[in-house]
Amino acid sequence: MTSGARRAAELVPADTVVTVPVPETGGDKVAGIRSYDVLVESQRLTRTALTGIDDQVITIGGDCAVDIPPIAAAHNRYGAALTVLWLDAHPDVYSPLTLPSGAFHGMVVRALLGDGPAGLRLERPLAPRQVIIAGERAGDVSEHAYLAETGLRRYGVDDLERVLDDLRGPVYVHVDLDVLEPTAFGATCYPEPDGVQPQRLIDLVSQVDGIIGAAITEHAPSGDEVNPGEAEVIRRLGAALTSGMSSGTS
Repeated sequence: MTSGARRAAELVPADTVVTVPVPETGGDKVAGIRSYDVLVESQRLTRTALTGIDDQVITIGGDCAVDIPPIAAAHNRYGAALTVLWLDAHPDVYSPLTLPSGAFHGMVVRALLGDGPAGLRLERPLAPRQVIIAGERAGDVSEHAYLAETGLRRYGVDDLERVLDDLRGPVYVHVDLDVLEPTAFGATCYPEPDGVQPQRLIDLVSQVDGIIGAAITEHAPSGDEVNPGEAEVIRRLGAALTSGMSSGTS
């Protein structure tokens, strides 16, 4: 996804661009996490890049793990007032015990709540009431049990706009591009059918006030060139996030 992240970053407006080097892939499976050492180093490099930035940031991934350092920074700044809006086809609340592949990007929301291996989880965890998942339409029995146990708020595709009624205070917006309908936007790693149409997602994001940070993740074009229609979706989504930041909390 490195090339997809680079191409997506070229489409999103920014006053300043900071590029975080991507460690070589590979590494050992530790504590049930594949490439654990690579992930920890990537998190460290991202935290370093964020040091001294006293402004709103849009992070372009890469997979969903890129959200952890900027969300941690936002939580340190805004505390319990922060809300994380997680726009994703998947709830991302697996644990190392329930996801045999060890792919950490399927565990990120759980890590935000403090449940995960050292070096990857938030040391100052979010409370479940601070996270809202929207556009979700996948996940297995173990994830659904965890969601019920924690009481995380969830909105599917059919009732997506209802999430706007729940947003309070400063908002961090995570967008995994697989939240989109794959017949309209196919450049993702784990497409799920019956997703959100691109215009509907852009309209939703445009109505979110108080955006203090955001991420666009999981862009995975299959060839060397980005489909022009998909490029336009990313461009307009980035513009909507930037617009929400201009009305955000400083």
